[in-house]
Amino acid sequence: MNIGQASKASGVSAKMIRYYEQTGLIPAADRTSSGYRDYSGTDVHMLRFIRRARDLGFSVAEISDLLGLWRDEARQSSEVKRLAQGHIDELHKKIKGLQDMANTLTTLVNTCNGDHRPHCPILQSLESGLDDEDRPVHPRAGAVARAAP
Repeated sequence: MNIGQASKASGVSAKMIRYYEQTGLIPAADRTSSGYRDYSGTDVHMLRFIRRARDLGFSVAEISDLLGLWRDEARQSSEVKRLAQGHIDELHKKIKGLQDMANTLTTLVNTCNGDHRPHCPILQSLESGLDDEDRPVHPRAGAVARAAP
């Protein structure tokens, strides 16, 4: 089947299929005599595996490890469990971070009168770099700093 058909059957976009091939997550597809990619049922099965792992939040590197374990008939389930447990631990850290952000923002929103006056504790907190407990607020990973105009 061509890439469009494989995409539809697996639920993975053609763009992502090409990306997975380019990065080596999946082997390059066979090619027809005219040079088009030709995917098998096994390829689609692997793409569904990847899609489900992505739906659960696994990174491409983790999916690569999972695929290696999936293909290894001599694997021990403890290896799979260890990898999944590590992912759960990371998810809990992210959840805590999001809860902390929501709590800080809730406190700031509750201290803002939201009236016609210009005084706004939300903006003051953002400007000062301090949170509701007077601790410096550190940018989150991947945050982009912007220069003052």
